[in-house]
Amino acid sequence: MKNEKKSKAKIKVIQNGPYLVSGGLPLAKEIIDCQKERDPVKWTSGEKLPVQESYALCRCGGSGHKPFCDGSHMKNGFDGTETASRKKYVDQCEKYEGPGADLTGIPKLCSAGRFCHRGGGTWELVGKTNDPKAKELMIQECADCPSGRLVAWDKKSGKAIEPKLEPSIGIVEDPQLKVSGPIRLKGGVTVVGADGKEYEVRNRMTLCRCGKSKNKPFCDAAHIAAKFKDGDKSIQ
Repeated sequence: MKNEKKSKAKIKVIQNGPYLVSGGLPLAKEIIDCQKERDPVKWTSGEKLPVQESYALCRCGGSGHKPFCDGSHMKNGFDGTETASRKKYVDQCEKYEGPGADLTGIPKLCSAGRFCHRGGGTWELVGKTNDPKAKELMIQECADCPSGRLVAWDKKSGKAIEPKLEPSIGIVEDPQLKVSGPIRLKGGVTVVGADGKEYEVRNRMTLCRCGKSKNKPFCDAAHIAAKFKDGDKSIQ
């Protein structure tokens, strides 16, 4: 999948340690907002943290100064071994064809944002994309998918339909499930593994910050079963 842009900002995964962020990436809380609905309907902006040229984000889940690292990984025996595939998105994804747009997805990238539940679900909607409203909702659900698991594709051009996102980092909070979610990367941020090799740059990605993912460095929704909380008052 071709990305529209690649940020100069970079995140380096430290072996059994934190994520080192460089390039002055903006950092803010981001809330999964259900409003009065059963399922999430939008992202709501939360507290903005001061922009720094570089900083370290906790990856083990044990920091007392979340979302930043405080060295807890050196005491709690954190195993940060990376297990995520290095294959390109298009070489891993499953494809679902629709009359007005297509859909692809990679189950192991799911971070359980649940934006894909509306209207009967994204997989139901793709089959109805000859209806403009169903097509619009399907595309929006994909755009809201934080991990980039789901991607909508234009039927005529064959190109991915991606939202325009500025390079930034969101610290996800999920009040409905009363858990803290992953680190949300937006706008084509480069992630470099502990071995020095880059992962494929994608417009939307989520990194594990509870320390429990089996698809490190990416989130696999383990924070939900772990009931991970970083102290944010909105999820207490």
